[in-house]
Amino acid sequence: MNILFLHGWTSVPGGRKPTYLQDHGYQVFNPALDDNDFDAAVRVAEQELAAHQPDVIVGSSRGGAVAVNMRSGETPLVLLCPAWKNWGTATVVKPKTVILHSRQDDVIPFADSEELIANSGLAANRLIEVGRDHRLADPEPLAVMLAASERFGAGR
Repeated sequence: MNILFLHGWTSVPGGRKPTYLQDHGYQVFNPALDDNDFDAAVRVAEQELAAHQPDVIVGSSRGGAVAVNMRSGETPLVLLCPAWKNWGTATVVKPKTVILHSRQDDVIPFADSEELIANSGLAANRLIEVGRDHRLADPEPLAVMLAASERFGAGR
């Protein structure tokens, strides 16, 4: 399975989450996204999508906002604490989307993900409460991210 991983604001390629996916045997494309120009970040993500045709897109925080705002066709989305209210204009996600978020997130409110799910008409179980903070880099959220990527990516 091929995964396009879109990192968060001020993060860099090769972080803990994409490395975790890679360590589990998946090909992970993890481009550097421009922190200052959101539209440029979306363009880079769309170029990577076209070049690699991943089975699933995983977007973390601002990378989640990039994923929501890019033209990604039928490619499923796994969003980690998506910062959709902070960047871009999208207010809904496509049917093949799951969101992982912690109620203890002190950066992006859990309610933002509840709103995104409701706006999109998705079932409440498409929002998975997991983790103890915004990073979702502990063993439990990493395992849930992997399972969601496998579940949604395999369905393509």
